[in-house]
Amino acid sequence: MGRYNLSAQRVHKHASQLLEANRISAPPPWYDTIATFPPSAILVRPIFQRPTIRKATRKPSKLFSPVKLGYEEDRLRWEYFNDHPWELARPRVLLENDGRDHEKWDWSHALCQPETREVGEAGVNAWMRMQQRSQASRPLNGEAVVQRQMWLMRHENMSEAKAYDAARKELYRARHLQETEQRVAKEEAMHYGAYFGKSPLEVGMQLEDAQWENWKAWAEKETTALKALQGSAYTGMEVDSALDTPEVAEEEVQELAGDVPGSRAGQSARGGVAVHP
Repeated sequence: MGRYNLSAQRVHKHASQLLEANRISAPPPWYDTIATFPPSAILVRPIFQRPTIRKATRKPSKLFSPVKLGYEEDRLRWEYFNDHPWELARPRVLLENDGRDHEKWDWSHALCQPETREVGEAGVNAWMRMQQRSQASRPLNGEAVVQRQMWLMRHENMSEAKAYDAARKELYRARHLQETEQRVAKEEAMHYGAYFGKSPLEVGMQLEDAQWENWKAWAEKETTALKALQGSAYTGMEVDSALDTPEVAEEEVQELAGDVPGSRAGQSARGGVAVHP
């Protein structure tokens, strides 16, 4: 194969000899750099060897395992969504909380709008004032119930069950008010000629009915094919052989008539004791 070419490793040495012999007037630009970072003496790359994994004789230490974080709200969330599983089906924006809800929302106010008996302009002003005090602009969901429950437990000294009962009833009243407002607004709009398309529930039922009809047609087709296959498995030879009985000649019937006990001639003797007079 030949020898290795090591001239690149001796380039700094040759340049130094040329400077000493005054063969070159000034050192090359790379002279100091080569002196600081000489070429590598290893001509081949080292073979990477995969370390052998030994079976641990003891359990690894939990020093570097992540710490399980637990918050008080987690238990309250589990209780609420366990009692209201359909709340998870409500659409919501999947954004993480920034942890500064206490600066944006005042959980000392109820989730629902308090009732008022005032009428006229005073009633409207009171309603708007109470709407600003309540959590009107915040979405009503399970997280609002949990935060309201936490505030009641910390500031009103309520028990967990009592605070949960108060917070969820406020949510029920607020939801009832929203649904009533939406229903009345829809009826007014329809009275003036507005047209609303199908609701998500109606669209889902329509798609489900279409799939049911498709499955019904497929099931009928498969049942017909299965019955045809089962019918073609039997040729009917056994039934035909049982029905095709040989015909008996009329002469044979007349010859046997005298020997039949039930006939008029009776049955002739076939031997035995002689008859005494």
